[in-house]
Amino acid sequence: MAFKRNFNIMARPVTLLGHLVAISIAVLILVWILHFREGVAFKSDNKLKILNLHVLLMVIGLILFGGQAIMAYKSIPAKKYWRKVVHLGLHAIALAAAIFGICMSFKFHRDIQLKNLVSLHSWFGLITVCLYGLQWVVGFFAYFFPGAESRRRASLMPWHVYFGIFVFLMATCTAELGLLQSLDTWFLLGHTQENLIINFTGLLIFLYAATVVLTVILPPLY
Repeated sequence: MAFKRNFNIMARPVTLLGHLVAISIAVLILVWILHFREGVAFKSDNKLKILNLHVLLMVIGLILFGGQAIMAYKSIPAKKYWRKVVHLGLHAIALAAAIFGICMSFKFHRDIQLKNLVSLHSWFGLITVCLYGLQWVVGFFAYFFPGAESRRRASLMPWHVYFGIFVFLMATCTAELGLLQSLDTWFLLGHTQENLIINFTGLLIFLYAATVVLTVILPPLY
């Protein structure tokens, strides 16, 4: 029991650290895209702005909103129902942003006449978004839809948690692969300041993933 009480004390600082890291990632991504990549656009003569929109949506959506959705059960001081609503809502926002981000990637490739789905990053990304959508649908009907049986919910919970972590880590790997592609390109061009921002963003995404997974392991705070 003393061991669990120690973990309970540690859970709150971990969630707070996760929030701070998420803010730091958002700031670095915005600085990178707005300062070094000239912003974002749905339509533009500068096609890289369309790709920038893809990057922004995927990181803010799948990584940041997705991670906050997972931590909602440990970071929101409210009844279980409202934590469930926030959890589901944040995941819905993350999924919508990811789908839109995937569309921007296809649009960018089409506009510059490049083939789609040729990199490991793109394979990981498409698989992750499909699994994310499947996880959301199953979670909605199993835990939010009023007709679900309580016994079935309980038996499904360990798998729901496992696949949630699995998909989130896939999203993290996809983001790291995407940053690596950008790093390779800009390293050849000698943009050292931009390289530093990309590197630090990658490190913070890794740290963020570690804090999110740790909050799942820790006992509930409330």
